[in-house]
Amino acid sequence: MADPNEVLGTFFGDETFPIEWESEEEKSLFWFVDDNHCPRPISPMYWSLDGWWGPTLDYMYRRFGFPIGKAWIGKRVNGYLYTAIVPREAESASMLGPYYGWIMPTYASKFLDWWNERYLPEIERNFEYLDNFPTEQASLQELMVFLEEAIDIQERHFRLHWILNLAQFQSSLDLQAAVGEVVGQVDPALIGRILISIKDRNWDSLEALWKLKQQVKANLELNAIFEAGETAGAIIPQLQKSAKGQEFLAGVEAYNKEFGVKPSMYTHEYTNKLWVEDPAPAVETIKGYLAADYDFPTEYNRMKSDHEAAIAELKAMVPPTATPEQCDKLDKAIEVATRMMPLTPDHHFYMDQGTFARMRLVLLAIGRRMVKEGLLRDPEDIMFLEYDQLRAYVGNPTGYDGQAIIKEARRAWDKAHRIHPRDWVGTVTHWSMYDEIYHTLWGWPERWEREQAGEKAIAGMIKGLPAAAGVAEGTAKVVTGPEEFNDVQRGDILVCRMTNPAWVVLFSKIKGVVTDAGGVLSHTAVVAREFGLPAVVGSADATVRIKSGDRVRVNGNTGIVEILN
Repeated sequence: MADPNEVLGTFFGDETFPIEWESEEEKSLFWFVDDNHCPRPISPMYWSLDGWWGPTLDYMYRRFGFPIGKAWIGKRVNGYLYTAIVPREAESASMLGPYYGWIMPTYASKFLDWWNERYLPEIERNFEYLDNFPTEQASLQELMVFLEEAIDIQERHFRLHWILNLAQFQSSLDLQAAVGEVVGQVDPALIGRILISIKDRNWDSLEALWKLKQQVKANLELNAIFEAGETAGAIIPQLQKSAKGQEFLAGVEAYNKEFGVKPSMYTHEYTNKLWVEDPAPAVETIKGYLAADYDFPTEYNRMKSDHEAAIAELKAMVPPTATPEQCDKLDKAIEVATRMMPLTPDHHFYMDQGTFARMRLVLLAIGRRMVKEGLLRDPEDIMFLEYDQLRAYVGNPTGYDGQAIIKEARRAWDKAHRIHPRDWVGTVTHWSMYDEIYHTLWGWPERWEREQAGEKAIAGMIKGLPAAAGVAEGTAKVVTGPEEFNDVQRGDILVCRMTNPAWVVLFSKIKGVVTDAGGVLSHTAVVAREFGLPAVVGSADATVRIKSGDRVRVNGNTGIVEILN
């Protein structure tokens, strides 16, 4: 048996990537860049409000008796978020392990009832409160109290996030265990075709956009405006000139009210602008749908039919020697896992996406009030104060130099954007790489093994994790943000750091996807399987090595991406 404390590698910083360590204990941990949630530098406000890794993780360890680690902590390194899991003492892990294994099947089987009956109504009530608070009439003092309530809501939602995630994770593990017991080893791609969502808010959002696209297609006036305009900046002014165009924009506004409280970029930040703030992202997506003639019913029915076919294929593999009890176990595992899968996109919609987006709107309301009172030049400046710095500034505006802090924070943030973060820092132990199961969601240990083997250096070849089966060849389009969404053409291969729900609009016209970040249960992997697109995730540096215009082949079966030109 391997020694869990065996050191496999260390990196404590150098001239190109300096690191400030607070203690030797910090240096002893394995810190990996959280490019799954935060592929870009994080703002001071987001950092100081703990994002997803703060107090809610303490709650997770307490509630579940999570046996692997005892804490999950964050560290800012050169502007980027790195996280580390602090191991439990062996005796404690051994003591709690049986309880965790004993209790989790109950979460897997019962959670969906809790979600529909209690948790989702609670979240929707909180959203209603946040959305209807009279921010423009409130005083600065009232807005700061409102912020405290929003922080409480954020923490509550992310406690629910952990209950949801671990319950769903367990349902997937239960399915894989049942398959192994009844059928034996099967192609992971087959399980991936089953573990997709066939009814969720992502699909609702895509259908609503498709209906808006159909309105344009059916109306000569609207169609002419969209054909003449290259970008939303040209299309929207023309729509505003006619009654039909204004009616259409009202439909876009209604769409954004229901589905647009989401960042155009990555969900885990407060600096990313939201769809609801500007009709342009929706309008440009509709223009893309027109160019591709995206047909939602066809796409949806293809996905649903393939899901049903995959279940049938799996059941056909059940040997005649299987007992009725084993068959029932497999049927139940398939049913529970299928019912639970919508929670992947839906928890993004309500928690990662909807909750953080509303925190941005609360902060911007405070920022606008501070501009009126001469404390800020731009409402966005509030994101460059840490939480306690904000409180110090509004509490003592003449005695606390908030403007100087903002100026320096913006400078550091801009500098961080010019840095490509290292995959990991600190100390890699056998435990952190091979025993801590949650690291698999970020593509470890496969990324570690590729690094050690030097596979990243092979000319013309990039290796990642096979996340969605199939092979696709096409022109690469490297996308760094929503301002480039309209550049993606039908049949392109999307190459990016990571995706989130706002990026789903691109999946209707691409042939395949490659990401730097993520594991086989990441957002990119799940959505790619839903759309039947070959996907390779967790490549670490695809966005650096692949250039827009390159001809690439994506093999979602092997995890290999070839640069062909």
